[in-house]
Amino acid sequence: MSIRKASHAGSWYSDNANELNDQLTGWLNRAKYTHGPAKAIISPHAGYYYCGATAAFGFKHINPELVDTVFILGPSHHYRLSGCALTQTAEYETPLYNLIIDQEINNELFKTGKFEWMSIKTDEDEHSIEMQLSFLAKVMESKKGNYKVVPIMVGNTSSEKEKMYGEMLAKYFLRPKTIFIISSDFCHWGERFAYTYYDQSHGEIWKSIQALDKMGMDLIETLQPVDFKNYLREYDNTICGNHPISVFLHLINSLENKNNYNMKFVDYSQSSKCKTRRDSSVSYASATLVDSQN
Repeated sequence: MSIRKASHAGSWYSDNANELNDQLTGWLNRAKYTHGPAKAIISPHAGYYYCGATAAFGFKHINPELVDTVFILGPSHHYRLSGCALTQTAEYETPLYNLIIDQEINNELFKTGKFEWMSIKTDEDEHSIEMQLSFLAKVMESKKGNYKVVPIMVGNTSSEKEKMYGEMLAKYFLRPKTIFIISSDFCHWGERFAYTYYDQSHGEIWKSIQALDKMGMDLIETLQPVDFKNYLREYDNTICGNHPISVFLHLINSLENKNNYNMKFVDYSQSSKCKTRRDSSVSYASATLVDSQN
């Protein structure tokens, strides 16, 4: 089986291992540890120049000693997909070192008949999963070669499919050393994104965007998939990872011990502060989920 190349290295983030290592170390050292150890995180997926500092807050909460399997759920930006897709590769390349795909889980999921295979091109074109990999490699460097990843591309799924996938993945989540990374940016605001919602009661445009994102983040923290979906319908906020987030919320909602889990957003930022309708920005947020019983 082949290796998925780090196709966005050199453009979205550094392809120089030493430089990248220094950048990741710096962001992680500056991030605060407030809500861990993480059983799951929500993490942004823009270029590291824009979101690296915020992404570090989520990854800061991963304890490598508690991890042997990492599921990464990312949205599909380029490939039309109504369900979920799996990688056909054996390893995912990063400038630091390659991550090993869990072939046993990958094949087990495919045999359910509910997943399709990604082509190598589709896999390498998508950035939402790739942008999690170098951070993961860095925080897990003490376990290099001793943990595996399960990347899942999530398409434009219906509520019914999100519930189905969430329930299917729940058994893996319950394994003691399995964690989940949910890849998502938040509001994409501006005419170039065809989204210019503005509530003037909050003041400047960037403050309105922040309030809109905060509303969605608060609902995600309740871990109620229906409430989050209703929010998306009402405000149409351009949260590009809303489908992976919804799958994960359904996963938690399906658990008998769901009340043991607590989600908290630990950092938020915007690529720029919009002040006029000619401006544009993308929002980034990191969250961690912990098991209050551990």
